[in-house]
This record gives sequence, structure tokens and C-alpha cells, in this order.
Amino acid sequence: MISGCHVVEHSLVKVGVARLRNRETSLGDFRRALRELAVIVGVEASRNLALREFPLQTPLACCAGHEFARPLVIIPILRAGLGMAEALLQVFPEARVGHVGLYRDESTFEPQSYYFKTPPLEGADIFLVDPMLATGQSAADAVDKLKAAGAKCLRVLALIGARPGVELFTSRHPDVPVFLAALDAELNDKAYILPGLGDAGDRYFGT
Repeated sequence: MISGCHVVEHSLVKVGVARLRNRETSLGDFRRALRELAVIVGVEASRNLALREFPLQTPLACCAGHEFARPLVIIPILRAGLGMAEALLQVFPEARVGHVGLYRDESTFEPQSYYFKTPPLEGADIFLVDPMLATGQSAADAVDKLKAAGAKCLRVLALIGARPGVELFTSRHPDVPVFLAALDAELNDKAYILPGLGDAGDRYFGT
């Protein structure tokens, strides 16, 4: 296992990952599986978020309640991360949303930035979301930008990661944990994850 990388072990995760991988999965079923996995990974990533206690009145008695101690910001890497962000907002409806636009140069595989807009990041818990963590460079560059904008409490949520990419990311940002549904062994010569699931954005948006 890679230090700082958490692979969610659950029967529902294994079934969902198989649906994502299967090239015969329909557009609707692919979207459903991606959103369901995003929620499961998001629940695991939020396990140890700081809480604060407050007095709560039920219909019958007073007791202690809990709420998140810090605001939550969900930041998808465009465009594939949008599906995960939409799913996570069903669980965290009060979260604010930022956007990081990156595309991969197909000859160098280096990430190219074209958009960056976020709500205030200081004092917030931040989920950076993207279905695929392949080379790790896009996620690492996005975290560079988020830290420069004041982010401190960061978590990266992906569905499938490649070992080389996760290792690169954690070497650049050892303070940022990574949460995955599956960890694959390698990349092909076009920097796609093997066995992976193909292009998550194309399959989610039907392009």
C-alpha cells in the first residue's frame, strides 16, 4: 500500500467498479455507478472531519448534537469531476463548489491550466474530485494552485488511480490524503490507466 492512499474496501465498491470498467455498461448505468461510488468514497473521506458539539432539542428531550466544525468546499477538476461533485452535493448540500480547469497535452501528457475559480479556502475542508488519478500530475498541479489560494485541509477523491500516478502525487503532497475505489497497477503508452475504464469524461457525458 502507498502511504497516504486509502482504498475503500466494500462489496458495493467492488460491484460499482466492475460496472464502470465494463465497456458494455450503458450511459445511464455508467452515470449511476459513478455517482454511487462518489458518495461511498466521499463518506469514507469525511470519516474524520472535525466536528463541534451543540445543544439540540428533540421533540422529547435535550441532547448533544454535532455539526461540521469547518465549511466544506468541493472542487471538481473539469470536466470529468463534475459528476462526482454533483453526487457529493446530495450528501453535503451546504458545501460550496469551486472549479479547476485542466486538460492534458496529448503529446507531453503535461497538464495545462485554463480555469480556476473557488470560494474562500482558508479554514475550510476541501475535497478535490476527479474520477481518474492517472499520471497524478493534474491533481498535483491543482493542489499547488489550491494551496497557493489558502487551502490547508485538503483531500483528493478519485475512483480509480494508477500506482505510478498516486506515488507521484503523494511524493509532491505527502500531507494530502488520497481516497480511491480501486488502485490499478500501471499506465499504457498514452498515459491511460490499465485496466482502468477508458476516458471517464467521455463515458459520463456520452461524447
